[in-house]
Amino acid sequence: MSHTLGFMIESMVAVLLLLTILYCVRLSKQLRLLRADEQSLRATIGELVTATEVAERAIGGLKETMREGEQNLGARLAEADRISQGLDGHLHAGRDLLARLARITGAAKPAELTEAPDAREVAAAAQAFADRARARVNGLAA
Repeated sequence: MSHTLGFMIESMVAVLLLLTILYCVRLSKQLRLLRADEQSLRATIGELVTATEVAERAIGGLKETMREGEQNLGARLAEADRISQGLDGHLHAGRDLLARLARITGAAKPAELTEAPDAREVAAAAQAFADRARARVNGLAA
């Protein structure tokens, strides 16, 4: 009986060793797959880092372009404002000159033939001219 008991214990140890070997083989396969996944993950991370750097450079370029455009637009708007103010001054001077010319021509004609231009017509014509000039200036600023 002693031999049978010893044989049973050794058989159980052999079975446990066999199960341990099978588990180690299975674990080895899983580790190989994990290492392969690790390599692909490293490659993916490398590509993401490269893409991020490219995107950061592109964003920097866009910001610089935006700053340049903002400065250029600001300068052009200031110039358009200056031209607009000059045109307003010329418009007022033209209205004054037109009024004086109307008075001069009205004084030179006989009173019954004189029909002074309607101030509304003169103002409408001057306003139309100013609107066209502003449209041209806005066209240059755009």
